Order: sequence, then C-alpha cells, then structure tokens
Amino acid sequence: MSTYTNNVLDMLKGKYPWEKEYIQSVSEVFKSIAPVLDSNREYQNNRILEQLVEPDRSISFRVPWKDDQGRVQVNTGHRVQFNNVLGPYKGGLRFHASVTLSIIKCLGFEQIFKNALTGLRIGGGKGGSDFNPRGKSDNEIMNFCQSFMLELSRHIGANIDVPAGDIGVGAREIGYLFGMYRRMNKSFEGVLTGKGISWGGSYLRPEATGYGVVYFAEEMLKNIDDNIDGKVVAVSGFGNVSWGVVKKVNELGGKVITLSGPDGFIHDPDGVTGEKVEYMLKLRLSGNDIVKDYADHFKVKFYPDKRPWIIPCDIAFPCATQNELDIDDAKALVKNKVKLLVEGANLPVTLEGMEFLENSDIIYGPAKACNAGGVACSCFEMAQNANFMNWTENEVDHRLHQVMKHIHDQCWETSCEFNKKGNYVFGANVAGFRHVADAMLDQGLS
Repeated sequence: MSTYTNNVLDMLKGKYPWEKEYIQSVSEVFKSIAPVLDSNREYQNNRILEQLVEPDRSISFRVPWKDDQGRVQVNTGHRVQFNNVLGPYKGGLRFHASVTLSIIKCLGFEQIFKNALTGLRIGGGKGGSDFNPRGKSDNEIMNFCQSFMLELSRHIGANIDVPAGDIGVGAREIGYLFGMYRRMNKSFEGVLTGKGISWGGSYLRPEATGYGVVYFAEEMLKNIDDNIDGKVVAVSGFGNVSWGVVKKVNELGGKVITLSGPDGFIHDPDGVTGEKVEYMLKLRLSGNDIVKDYADHFKVKFYPDKRPWIIPCDIAFPCATQNELDIDDAKALVKNKVKLLVEGANLPVTLEGMEFLENSDIIYGPAKACNAGGVACSCFEMAQNANFMNWTENEVDHRLHQVMKHIHDQCWETSCEFNKKGNYVFGANVAGFRHVADAMLDQGLS
C-alpha cells in the first residue's frame, strides 16, 4: 500500500474499529490501487479515498412486526447508499440473522466497483435486516416486509435507489416489498428488481449471477487456450448462484461434483445433472438450510461440518457466503492443482486466503468482476421497466454474455497496463476504482 492508502485505512480503523467486515473490504481494494494513486496525484489532492470510504448516507431503522401468535417482534433494518456518481444506487437487500451495519457497508463498498465494471449506469448501495425468513410463515414474512418497506420507501425510487434481492430475499419477499411500495406511492415503477416476470421482472434474473460467473470463467480459460468442456468443478452453496453455475457448467460440458450448506457438503462423482439440478430448487424451497437431504436422496457421500475444497477438481466456484474459504482451504486447492478459482459469492475468500492464492499458480477471479451478472441483469430489468416492455430470454442472455466479456476484458487489459498480466484481482479493483474516481473528479464536490 502507499502512504496515502495506509493513512486513510488507519483513519477508518480508528473511527470504526468494530466494523471488521467493512475494513476487510476496504483493505482488499486499497492493496491494489496504490500504483493508480501514484500515477494521478489528483486523486489524493481531491481526497477521493476519504470521500469513497464514507457512504453518502447510512440509514438504520426499527422494524416492528407481528408474528402468527400476535406477538410484536422487532428487528433492525439498514440501507447504505454509498456512491451514485455513475447512476442510481443499486444493490441487494439481505435478510439474515448475521446482518449488521458492518456487513452491509462491506457489501456496499464492494458494490460500488462491481457496478462500475459493468459499464452500466448504476452506483453502489446495499441493505438488509437481521430478520431471518427461515422457519417463518408466509404471513409473518409479509408482515415484516410491509413494515420494512414503510421506512425504506422514504429513501428509494426508480431514479434514486433501486434495491434487489440477496440472501434471504427471493421472489416472495420482493413481491411483498413491491406490493407495499406500490400501495403507498400509488405508482407502478421499477423501484425494485427481481420481480415476477408477469409484473415487471426480467427473464434469467434468478440464474443471471451464476451464468455470469461461468461466462467469466469461460473468458479466463480462453486466455490459456482452454474451455469448460470436460472440466471437473467444485461448487459451494446450493442457492440461486450455485444453481445458475451448475446449469451453465452442464450446458458447456463440465461436471459439477459438490454442493454445500452450513451442515457440510456432498460429493457426487457422477455430477449434479438432470433431476439433481431441479432438486436444488426443492432444497431451497424447503426452508431447511441444509444439504444432507441431497446426499440421502441420491445416495452420495456427505461430509458433515466440512467444506468442499478438499475434493480434487479443475475449477472451484465458491458460491455460498463471505469468508467461506480460508488459508487452509486455499492450500488444499493449490495442493490439488486447481486451475481456476472463480468467486460466485461476495468476498468468499479471507484476506489471508486471497493473498496465498494470488501468489500461487491458480488463476483467481474476484467476485466484484465475476459475479456482476446479477446486478447487470437487474439493470436490464430497470431498462425494460422504463420502456414498459420485456426482452426475450435469448436477448437477456446475449446481453449478459456481452457484459461479462466486457468486464473480463477490462480486468485483463488493466492488469497488462500495470505489468501485472493475468492478475484479475488487481485489474478489477483498479478498473472499477478509476471509473468511479474519474467521475468524482469530473463532478466535483457533491
């Protein structure tokens, strides 16, 4: 890091010492961008980093709701609007017991640069609540979503801030949130993405993140004259991202042999294909946050309380959650001679693990580049809503593929520009930062 980045990071640590996840995401970006700051003193003279690390606004609010027994429950909601120099704030809502303001800021900071890399007109934001939909009835989830939207609606709009789904927020939750917004504002507008296809949604939105991750991996392999056909693939998680990855890998001739949940992982040497892919949907809809049911149903080996990175493979796709892959997992991947690690989840690798992987022979694709397909498809949904129309599935898929190739090429070319050829972490951080920082310089203090 440069003296400038170190000083800003030290300031942040002193100001918010308890926000460990947020400081992790800032540290990861700052490690890469020192050469850019040295090559353009305007960034430092205009205090671009000091402006970037403080959100435009952080909103936290009480969310009271009634459960099915008529008891009042209280959760905390958050919306962090980080930076809108490139367009309206855009980022998902996460409903999970682990949600804190630090995690929302961590994800929101990452979202700034991810959105910038797409080349689409969207800024960075994130939100959520410590409410956990698991085990709740539809009525309880509706009550919570309506109460959450009562406050959130004050801060969002189709040209201001457009939330989407994330962990714990699927089509059901988006439906309840959108319905409440529409009633309150007497307006049908594209204020949320991830909507049902019959009322403003886009084709391929559930699969888009996973498809985009595989499209990015495909471009990485092209650079070494290779492809996905015949590759053995390890995947973590079993949610939307993992599901999209599995579908697209199968389509391109690869074989996915693992899935995981909080309870452990399954190893299916024959591959997650056919009815097994559809069973992933049943697992998600069951409300059980476990993957052992897959092992029991298809008679494959289950590893309780383990992660899938000990299984030999050609490509690893961590698609579950942040910090799911640590230094020991990274060493196991290197030992097994994995070719590619492509992040599907947001910040799934710890800083220690990331540093180890960057110094290994594994070609490493970071989330802010690889998993931008979801937010890109959300932006497509915004464009369709603005024109009161729907694009075909093929058109959405074609545009998604183009965006992921564009992101890959930016990362590759930027890494080459600074003599770090093939360092996708560096390329993604620097390319994303320059888009945002240059727009901040052009627009002045605002």
